Amino acid sequence: MLDEFRGQRERMVVELVKQGYLRSEKIIKVFNETPRHLFVREEDRNFAYADYPMPILAGQTISAPHMVAIMTELSETNPKDKVLEIGAGSGYQAAILSKLVKKIYSIEVDPELVTFAKQNLGKARIKNVEVVHGEGSKGYEKAKPYDKIIVTCATPEIFDSWTSQLKMNGILLAPVGGGFYQELLKIRKTKKGLEKKNHGGCAFVPLRR
Repeated sequence: MLDEFRGQRERMVVELVKQGYLRSEKIIKVFNETPRHLFVREEDRNFAYADYPMPILAGQTISAPHMVAIMTELSETNPKDKVLEIGAGSGYQAAILSKLVKKIYSIEVDPELVTFAKQNLGKARIKNVEVVHGEGSKGYEKAKPYDKIIVTCATPEIFDSWTSQLKMNGILLAPVGGGFYQELLKIRKTKKGLEKKNHGGCAFVPLRR
């Protein structure tokens, strides 16, 4: 099938590499292969590879490509990983991760976005992502424990449900804080407790409950 957006996608990846957001060869390859234009609204397809957030449905957004790159690089993916994503959105972050891990459960509170993400992942022929309708703050007990938990919405706190569902030595990434800006925290679960590292400011739509 002819991919009319290949040139735009390649230019996006070159810029993300140049700016230092993309570093790992395997992640660069995945960004080059993943059709971001299938994860935005039809009327926005011509802007799908611009590096800024875009509105999708239900007042939500698809994160800017550089933010998806940062989250993906920080997640230290392994081909055997089982991942929980809090906030499916359009399905794009899960689509990127799907080629780097074994299985993803993506929990989404908005029924309209559950349908949107499922349709988009279907168009991209991605089969190892399961989009689940539910409240993200509670995690997803049914498939625990997880190697990685990726939170793609601003959260006021790190919920106990997330850390309890995370494997020992697992990684949790979350934008933490209220207001317009948050701090991107990378948390590793150890026998001594939670090791936290701040990776700077970011701006995500708030977690809905």
